[in-house]
Amino acid sequence: MTERKPPGISFESWADRQIREAAERGELDDLPGAGKPLPGLDKPYDELWWVKEKMEREGLSCLPPSLALRKEAQEAQVAAARAPSEAEARRIVAGINERIREALRNPPAGPPLNLSPLDIEEVAADWRARH
Repeated sequence: MTERKPPGISFESWADRQIREAAERGELDDLPGAGKPLPGLDKPYDELWWVKEKMEREGLSCLPPSLALRKEAQEAQVAAARAPSEAEARRIVAGINERIREALRNPPAGPPLNLSPLDIEEVAADWRARH
């Protein structure tokens, strides 16, 4: 005996029909990642996976302010070393030093800052030695 669907009840939902019709028109061909395994399937489940991916895509961080400033200071040193001119290197260091001095006056939340302003003359000498 074969089962019959009751009259008036469709086994294909509206969404299923939209997907089927789009596939028939070829609109789902050549989608990015099609035919490839989903990324991260081999990692343990993390319920905040989507938050972490969004933050990574947008270059965001959730470090405490003191640690974020330490990271910015390291990035400023690298940027100053790669600057196209000594004046630009000095501008980069002056900018991060201003932020460090403000943090020393009003300590941010989180672990101790353990950071002092960068020596502009030392950074400039390093820049000249590299260029």
